[in-house]
Amino acid sequence: MLDAATSALAAFLDPAMLLFLMAGILAGLVVGIIPGLGGTGAVAILLPFVFVLEPEQALALIIGAVAVVHTSDTISSVLIGIPGSASATVLMLDGHEMAKQGQAARALAIAFLSSMAGGLLGAIGLTLSIPIARPLVLLFGSPELFMLTVLGISLTALLSSGNMLKGLLAGAFGLLLGQVGAAPAAAEYRYTFGSLYLTEGLDLVAVALGIFGIAEVVSLVARKTSVASGSGIGTGWGDGVRDFFTHWRHVLRGALVGIWAGVLPGLGATAGTWMAYGQARATARGKDRKKFGKGDPRGIVAPESANNSVEAGDLIPTLLFGIPGGAPAALLLGALLVFGIEPGPRIITEDLDIVYTIVWSFAIASVVGAGLCFLLSVPLAKLSYVRFPVLAAGLIVIMFTAGYQESQQISVLQVMLLLGAVGWLMKISHIPRAPFLIGFVLSIPLERYYYLTANLYTFGEWAVRPGVLVMAGVLVLPVALNLVKRLRARTDADVPEPSDDDQDLLEAEPPRSWPLALTAVFLVLFVAAFVVAQGYSTNARLVPSLVTACGALLASAVLVLGVRDLRRGERWQTDDEQKAWRVELRWVLLAFAWLAGFVVGVFIVGALIAAALYVPLFLWRVAQLRWPAIAIYTVAVLAVLLLLQEFAGIVLPLGYLTPRGLM
Repeated sequence: MLDAATSALAAFLDPAMLLFLMAGILAGLVVGIIPGLGGTGAVAILLPFVFVLEPEQALALIIGAVAVVHTSDTISSVLIGIPGSASATVLMLDGHEMAKQGQAARALAIAFLSSMAGGLLGAIGLTLSIPIARPLVLLFGSPELFMLTVLGISLTALLSSGNMLKGLLAGAFGLLLGQVGAAPAAAEYRYTFGSLYLTEGLDLVAVALGIFGIAEVVSLVARKTSVASGSGIGTGWGDGVRDFFTHWRHVLRGALVGIWAGVLPGLGATAGTWMAYGQARATARGKDRKKFGKGDPRGIVAPESANNSVEAGDLIPTLLFGIPGGAPAALLLGALLVFGIEPGPRIITEDLDIVYTIVWSFAIASVVGAGLCFLLSVPLAKLSYVRFPVLAAGLIVIMFTAGYQESQQISVLQVMLLLGAVGWLMKISHIPRAPFLIGFVLSIPLERYYYLTANLYTFGEWAVRPGVLVMAGVLVLPVALNLVKRLRARTDADVPEPSDDDQDLLEAEPPRSWPLALTAVFLVLFVAAFVVAQGYSTNARLVPSLVTACGALLASAVLVLGVRDLRRGERWQTDDEQKAWRVELRWVLLAFAWLAGFVVGVFIVGALIAAALYVPLFLWRVAQLRWPAIAIYTVAVLAVLLLLQEFAGIVLPLGYLTPRGLM
């Protein structure tokens, strides 16, 4: 093993190896900054080039990109509240909050160092996995995997301090949307209502950009201010470095959570980062837990450490068992097979140098990528001090284009717009959106592992397995302690506190009837979905029936408690508060109208022409820029779209009247 590791490291003395590794790093950094692409996009873009390279060079190119995508995708999440990838949405809780407080540099320093450390620890984990991972992975059967997904979704309670029921309600809503499309255990489509687009299910990127990205865009456009206050990016680089070393325990724990989430197929980076955030928050004591969601460094350290380490964890089942842990690993598996390298026990005995080439590529790329991000972030951090309507014109075009890439069906734009409205309503109603995303990501794995468990074991057999009992204890104990704590600390406060991840996002509060109305809509939705599910076959309706029944019960409980709080402590809004709310609502509706106008334009003339018309009009009417600046901005946006189409393989949506020369 030592000889193979030394030999692989010596290969990087070859300038060609370093050149391809650096090319992969740069490609990964650029792709990470662009919202919606992520590691899959990076590997997909580079994959056509690997077939003309030597195996070691090709692996250095691909691993270089995969190792740094989650380092740079934090930049847009922290600075402007638009997730660079679905897994980067967790950075909007504490990272984006720091940026709004004028501490963008501090948040980015923490994120880059944590991401680098996660990559290095992931590389170490990959190395150690060679002799020990096989027996560990084989210990996990479908019952343990099923309980692990249940445990992941149950973190919604821990991620929703002050709003446990609302967090669970959001998680149930995510589970329900995850059921749309083909059933894992039956030859049947669910909740498609005759739509060809919905047969493939909802796209994770489009859902994340809609619930988080579009909801943030309309809120910030309504404010007409910058993301952060003040000028400059502050002097928080040193503070961020100190925060990183202060919370080194969370670095280790987050990396371990990420590696394990990567090892288990079906979880991936999004679930891994939220699990790491949940464990960081769960291990905080007393009042420290309430700091999460308000700019707490631990809310960046833990998930960012997991973000990169999960990619290394993905490689463990890919290399040892030929079972890719995620989409990027699946593409890497395809590249290995093209070179005649067969993953499994043989790769350890016959191609161990290839394994160590991957390990060294991952470690070197993690360090170099973090260093380059420090250099790039200084100018990019200044974006958080630009008036947001100026940024929104280009961001809206980029977001809808990014959301289109996975399915490449124009109907996804309508879904994104609808989910953007849902995300905004959840935000003003203080229903946390993080649990929703966890439920959506884990919906299909939960159902798949449940059917495997039910078909292979009786309930009495799988429920008493040691791993299942341990995870059940981890699930029940925190919830029970949380309930006991709340009963003991119960006060006569009239109005419930908003959830930590959304409480700072509104200056003008809506009337108390709005959250009740949204909860009632959720109740109707769950009941209707339950009725529809009864028309499916036994295998196809079981999990949707359970999810919708639980969702209806949760919505009913939230509604009852909301009515009780309304009767006990409704404080009527003052005239000034009502006026502020009406002004903000008017601007939000206007922002949605602008977004809808762009979507309509894309349907008619395609993304390129729609952007050429939409961007200058938005900058003129909403951002109120002068025409010379408008012309430069518009040309820059169109140039970016064309460059991405030409060199990054981005597909631009075409409209019904798109000229053939642009097709």
